[in-house]
Amino acid sequence: MRRPISIKHDFVEFIPKERQEGVLYVSIPYATAVHNCFCGCGLKVVTPISPVSWQLTFDGETVTLSPSVGSWSFPCRSHYFIRRDTVIWAGNMSQDEIEWGRTQDREVRDRHFGTQAAAPAQVRKRKRGFWDWLTGR
Repeated sequence: MRRPISIKHDFVEFIPKERQEGVLYVSIPYATAVHNCFCGCGLKVVTPISPVSWQLTFDGETVTLSPSVGSWSFPCRSHYFIRRDTVIWAGNMSQDEIEWGRTQDREVRDRHFGTQAAAPAQVRKRKRGFWDWLTGR
């Protein structure tokens, strides 16, 4: 597993087109945090801040972004937590765990916005694994 990486955060109104490596840009007016993937691949990672997406905590000195960032659609497939301006690498997830997480995310959004009924029970049944550890379930 990789060593933790110290990063910086920058509160901005607009996310700059040219982003510095190792910086988490936070736009409070647009409820968005953006950074270049911390693996070094340079791809843009966008994390919307909302009750059903990511939550941002600023303690007066550092920022924490929850839950983890999983770049599953990127070739690097990086997975990490951002805790108190530090990137903490997380283990890889299987495709089944990723799909289950995506289903859970859709269910949470649907319940929050009242857009669809929750997924059937058979979709929710699966083996306990990394996602359970990650979410404390």
